[in-house]
Amino acid sequence: MAKNLKINDKVLVISGVHKGKEAKIVKIDRVNGKACLEGIKLVERHMKKTQYNPAGGKKTIHVGIDLSNLKLVEAAKFVKPATKKAEKSTDKKADKKADKKAEKADKKAEKKAKKGAK
Repeated sequence: MAKNLKINDKVLVISGVHKGKEAKIVKIDRVNGKACLEGIKLVERHMKKTQYNPAGGKKTIHVGIDLSNLKLVEAAKFVKPATKKAEKSTDKKADKKADKKAEKADKKAEKKAKKGAK
């Protein structure tokens, strides 16, 4: 089983009826070792009339393809939100420090100017 596959990865089907097709992973069932691919192996299921679905009808669902039949083509790009927050917060801190240093320098220059005027 390919444990490195994740949702939104682009994969190639390497065996079976859909061999040679590329698609994006929509859902992964790790317990059964299956992955649902966008636009591949869609099946219509007939839904019974129920209290929640009074019309009944047909529903299109994905059928999983075994993970061993998939090959990773392009990994999904993922940036951890914590990293973004840390970068933003450090930028803010650096800006505040620079502002404080500038204020201190201005105050020192004012004091020197006052002393020189006396």
